[in-house]
Amino acid sequence: MTTTFSPFPSSSSSAAALINHNQRIAAVAAASIRSKHNNNNNFNQCCFSLKQSSSTPLHLQHQDGIGASKASPLKASDNILKDAEVLSVPPVIQDIPNFQQDTQTSSTVSITVVGASGDLAKKKIFPALFALYYEGCLPKHFTIYGYARSKMTDAELRTMVSKTLTCRIDQRENCGEKMDQFLQRCFYHPGQYDSQQNFLDLDKKLKEHEDGRVANRLFYLSIPPNIFIDAVKCASTSASAASGWTRVIVEKPFGRDSESSAALTRSLKQYLDEDQIFRIDHYLGKELVENLSVLRFSNLIFEPLWSRQYIRNVQFIFAEDFGTEGRGGYFDNYGIIRDIMQNHLLQILALFAMETPVSLDAEDIRNEKVKVLRSMRPLQLDDVVIGQYKSHTRGGVKYPAYTDDKTVPNDSLTPTFAAAALFIDNARWDGVPFLMKAGKALHDRRAEIRVQFRHVPGNLYNKNIGTDLDLATNELVIRVQPDEAIYLKINNKVPGLGMRLDRSNLNLLYAARYSKEIPDAYERLLLDAIEGERRLFIRSDELDAAWSLFTPVLKELEEKKVVPEYYPYGSRGPVGSHYLAARYKVRWGDVGSEQ
Repeated sequence: MTTTFSPFPSSSSSAAALINHNQRIAAVAAASIRSKHNNNNNFNQCCFSLKQSSSTPLHLQHQDGIGASKASPLKASDNILKDAEVLSVPPVIQDIPNFQQDTQTSSTVSITVVGASGDLAKKKIFPALFALYYEGCLPKHFTIYGYARSKMTDAELRTMVSKTLTCRIDQRENCGEKMDQFLQRCFYHPGQYDSQQNFLDLDKKLKEHEDGRVANRLFYLSIPPNIFIDAVKCASTSASAASGWTRVIVEKPFGRDSESSAALTRSLKQYLDEDQIFRIDHYLGKELVENLSVLRFSNLIFEPLWSRQYIRNVQFIFAEDFGTEGRGGYFDNYGIIRDIMQNHLLQILALFAMETPVSLDAEDIRNEKVKVLRSMRPLQLDDVVIGQYKSHTRGGVKYPAYTDDKTVPNDSLTPTFAAAALFIDNARWDGVPFLMKAGKALHDRRAEIRVQFRHVPGNLYNKNIGTDLDLATNELVIRVQPDEAIYLKINNKVPGLGMRLDRSNLNLLYAARYSKEIPDAYERLLLDAIEGERRLFIRSDELDAAWSLFTPVLKELEEKKVVPEYYPYGSRGPVGSHYLAARYKVRWGDVGSEQ
């Protein structure tokens, strides 16, 4: 870093005066770097260095917030400038304050998991935080607090958390040591979610750990939606950061319809600004969803094909091979459409169909997603099929019906399966059906995007293909989970003297190509929240647009008490979903011997 000044006043100035002048310059440089450090929370780059070179005399090294500098002593004889000479900062910085040790200027992050005794916290949030710590992605100074109504000590929290922590497959060194270090950063404070006093007590404990540093605070609300507002109010008014940022991660569901979602947003904004609210949809943090825009916008072969001219239909498929399993009471209040389609699948659809954003900035990407959602037709009842799984015996094992769950009413009409056809009324996608299918207790577990291209016009090899042209259609499959992969189905000649065609896959299987374990979605999203990166979080107008598509049909289903089509546990779902696809001349891509 070189700073240029006007010529030094006089060549007769003493060497000592010049040294003092240069030391003042060094102090300004240090303060500037320190200020930038305090405002930059990008902990993903766990260290950075400004290395000395022949063209850059200033030498700083920074590791996890620790600054240090070494330079040769300045000789007086080397620093007497002549008149009209331009002064550059020489390597005289010797004692830049240690940023992390200076408690007045360094920063810390306090992460409070509200609802710490729940399953989500135990199975996802704490393991994700440990993974970030293990990878060196958390800042040097951080504290994790669990907050819940359960009575628990710090030691009991650490015992509970330790049961779910694992180390990366490719980095097992010092695993036990790292776990111990992480657990020593975890603490617990019991309290009610609507108690100002309990949050004030939490605030006092956080300040003790923050030790006078610039305090940044992240609250993760892993609690039922009916107590969101109470917790946000108390956290905002009684436990906000006094000197740094305060952010709140809110888990879905974000309401049940347009009205309740808007009411929730208004309530949240009474206590928080929009840029403090991080509405999390963990599917947006999955590796293959993250890769979607890379695949499209950085590969020339795909972007020209990404339109109605070449794509016949797009399918978004979500399947689980298990039922509600203890979550029946929660699930029955929402159903599969609200639980999966209105958020996970619709968010992926928006990323898939959006126009090229101006940049990778969060607001530019979210602006394009909102445009897609606002261009879509509201979902019609005729374009929806719903189902509910029933009891089924297979292999001598009896699997329960949805209503066998003791927390579910016997006469429940809540769908555990839904299929829908949606349309985007813009120039790129006009007339292309976007089919969604989501269900529980199906024959397998998968989440994938299937892009079926149009038939080849005037295909010279039709006689070799036969009458079923769908079997010869090119298809791009992006398998989000499990066994993450991207593969393209093409037609190929079978080796031999005859002319026989075969459908083959050009396959990128992540497990075979990359040795590194794929991070969990919660790791990426937690890191983004700490960094203030909002690209993978949902903005309020985006949420409004999403609900406007599904609210009318949800109300119609409930008002008309539409009875779901029953399907056996472990089957492929209701037959009606195939009739829905056939109406738009589509065949589900996950059905058949070649998937």
